[in-house]
Amino acid sequence: MLTTFLVIGGVLVGLVGLLALIVALSARPAPRSRTGNGWVADTGRRHPDAWSAPTSELPAAP
Repeated sequence: MLTTFLVIGGVLVGLVGLLALIVALSARPAPRSRTGNGWVADTGRRHPDAWSAPTSELPAAP
């Protein structure tokens, strides 16, 4: 019975350790500056939305 509890405990500890490793490896790096996200180029403009009305920044469709 003690062996059963040790096996179950070892499996649970192993699963928690594996989950912690996955979370640690999938975390995004911290931003390097306060103005940007660090991994996204900061151009000062919004991303063009395909459903929004055309603006002067986008070329007209031929």
